[in-house]
Amino acid sequence: MKSTIKRRELIRKFKVLGFEGPYSGGRHQFMKKGSLKVRIPNPHGSKEIHISLIKEILRQANVSIDEWEKA
Repeated sequence: MKSTIKRRELIRKFKVLGFEGPYSGGRHQFMKKGSLKVRIPNPHGSKEIHISLIKEILRQANVSIDEWEKA
């Protein structure tokens, strides 16, 4: 797994994994799959998302590293 990923790539992979969106939320956009909602980082600032934040998002989405790598 790379140490950073672009936001666009994060969204693409979540779509491959069956998530819809991103949708506008309060402070953050989110993607959803059934009743599961996962907040995603805002598009401004750094274009790269660090691995520690990616892992936290994957944990909240119930997505394993293995599933993520295959997406």
